Amino acid sequence: MSQNVRVRFAPSPTGPLHIGGVRTALFNYLFAKKYGGTFILRIEDTDQNRYVPGAEDYIRESLDWCGISYDEGPTKDGGFGPYRQSERKDKYEAYAQELIASGNAYYAFDTAASLDDHRKDHEAKGKTFIYNWHNRLKLDNSLVISTEETQQRIDNGEAYVIRFKSPQDHRLQLQDEIRGNMEIDTNILDDKVLFKSDGMPTYHLANVVDDHLMKITHVIRGEEWLPSLALHQLLYDAFKWQAPIFAHLPLILKPVGKGKLSKRDGDKLGFPVFPLQWVDPLKKEISTGYREDGYFPEAVVNMLAFLGWNPGTEQEIFTLQQLVKAFDLHKVNKAGAKFDPEKTKWFQQQYMQLSDNEIITDSYITYLDSIGIKASKAFTSKVVHLLKERTVFIDDFWKLGSFFYQSPKDFDVKAVKKAWKEDTAAIMNEVVIILDNVSNFTTIDVQTAIKEWIVDKGLGFGKVMQPLRLSLVGSMQGPDVFEIATTIGKQETLDRINYAIQRLS
Repeated sequence: MSQNVRVRFAPSPTGPLHIGGVRTALFNYLFAKKYGGTFILRIEDTDQNRYVPGAEDYIRESLDWCGISYDEGPTKDGGFGPYRQSERKDKYEAYAQELIASGNAYYAFDTAASLDDHRKDHEAKGKTFIYNWHNRLKLDNSLVISTEETQQRIDNGEAYVIRFKSPQDHRLQLQDEIRGNMEIDTNILDDKVLFKSDGMPTYHLANVVDDHLMKITHVIRGEEWLPSLALHQLLYDAFKWQAPIFAHLPLILKPVGKGKLSKRDGDKLGFPVFPLQWVDPLKKEISTGYREDGYFPEAVVNMLAFLGWNPGTEQEIFTLQQLVKAFDLHKVNKAGAKFDPEKTKWFQQQYMQLSDNEIITDSYITYLDSIGIKASKAFTSKVVHLLKERTVFIDDFWKLGSFFYQSPKDFDVKAVKKAWKEDTAAIMNEVVIILDNVSNFTTIDVQTAIKEWIVDKGLGFGKVMQPLRLSLVGSMQGPDVFEIATTIGKQETLDRINYAIQRLS
């Protein structure tokens, strides 16, 4: 690609960043890095009424956690700042005035009440009210009043907006990298508000002006912005600017496949829809996040990459660097991508198995500390080695192997009924003697001693192995029983068996 690629992720700080937004940021990041370009974060906070304290910090922390940090943005000036639209508001009015001077925009003084009356009148006649070519010459704006009167009303402090003048009887040709060629009849477009009398632009003007000033080459954004594409292209044409290349990503759908994925879906089905936990500063409600639920950021990123994109091969596990190399906008689907919570867990499990045991051990020790369990790294490393294949999350090590750290005080009732018979205590007393005589307490030596004794005694393996597991674990779960014994050590093994004999006989 010959041009210097510059893309932006432009969220509004109105709450936590949805995973759909993270997916948009990811695709922008992958595209930029593939072509040696620049990934920009721009905070679109023109709607100050919906601003939520802490939301911007949350956005930046989410991107950092996912490993898709921006190159330019708040705290990282690349020469195109500021990167918050509220700090750029002095730039927009001049461009709105330029559109008025060129005849592509006009002042409108219509009050909310008068517009509401027009809507009700249209509804009564079975029509839909649209502020555009069809009726703008009948409304209260600078197209029908003199320049002098317009200026007088502005000087008098009368509230106004600046509206874009959508062209009449024009077939607008649009191009999207994912959806191909489209054609829009401009007669169906309304005259969108671009600028308000409070000195703030609307999203549409600020977005186009900022993309131009920041030299954005590609706009990769969600499908929900597709209806705005016609207006944005018309604005570029009105300014006589070269428009960026557009690509609109498919929606992320509910697990059932219909409708956009929402927080309620996550609450209902028990999975996060946000990268990090979010505490609503006003309602004090807590929303779960992938980080706090124990997911690896690499697993979340890998999962998100496959929501709407496919490499065209059988490969599913990609590092971020591999995703950069493989990513292609032309392999992004048009159709919505159904979210699958179980597939997300599958990615998590794959990354658990691929992760270095030492890193997992350190994470598990941190978890143990959080629940008040102190353990050495050497011991915990052995536990991780034994349990890793069956784990998905770090806390699974505790769920599957708490018995490594705490000897059982109670025993599973069903397991006792199945494994502990009248003669079991006598058998286990002999097992204690056999184990006590194993000088080199390794897995192979313990296994050999017990199995040879079972054969010599003519016992069924179940009569020994089941109560032995029950004694060490408290239930019938866990990895190889000889591995358990040698991990917790000879004395602990003997103590647990003796306790079971005393408790269950």
